[in-house]
Amino acid sequence: MLKTRTSPDSHAALEQAVAAIAAAMADPSRVKMLCALMDGRAWTATELSAVADVAPSTASGHLARLVEGKLIGCLSQGRHRYYRLAGHEVAELIEQMMGLSWSRIAPPETTAPPSMREARTCYDHLAGRVAVQIYDFMQAEGWLAPDGAALTPYGQEQFLALGIPLRAHARRKACCACLDWSERRFHLGGEAGAALLRYLDSKAWIKRVEGFREVAITPSGQAAILKHFSR
Repeated sequence: MLKTRTSPDSHAALEQAVAAIAAAMADPSRVKMLCALMDGRAWTATELSAVADVAPSTASGHLARLVEGKLIGCLSQGRHRYYRLAGHEVAELIEQMMGLSWSRIAPPETTAPPSMREARTCYDHLAGRVAVQIYDFMQAEGWLAPDGAALTPYGQEQFLALGIPLRAHARRKACCACLDWSERRFHLGGEAGAALLRYLDSKAWIKRVEGFREVAITPSGQAAILKHFSR
């Protein structure tokens, strides 16, 4: 059998690419901007400068660095320019880093606002206590593989029974266990997590809080989650 080896140049290129991503994120102001963009919306430079508490001119430099690092993209619409995360892979990286960083702080009690801790968006899927509860139910009932990396055949059946469509040839992970930074446990990410959030939204079981990541669970949503996702 013919064996191939990765060339030293390939290793060097990979190492430089990893270092470039880390360098692009290595500033508290840029981290604040990335965390704000985790709500999945497109933000203006002015809005992001306010979030990061920096001058507009300083924000422009930070945004250019994030664009160069391919962590965010810039959209032009008329005279306005909007920025958003470059994709779900970036969102997953940020959420994982939040969880890892939070575990390093190890405070006696989380300082996350109660509304953020209860339910919020993690880019295009649900996070927070409610999302962790749903994930735990799916694991206990055998909807998910042990590592959360895939829906089981039974889990796929249950998604379809609820009327949650799953794209057969999605370009992202079909499913993944995403570490919840406030609960320090897993919630459902990947295509299945995104499909679940769209479903909850379409049923009016959740209500987005305009301009924020918080998500309010409606009374009908509380009843539905209790019915479908609790033992």
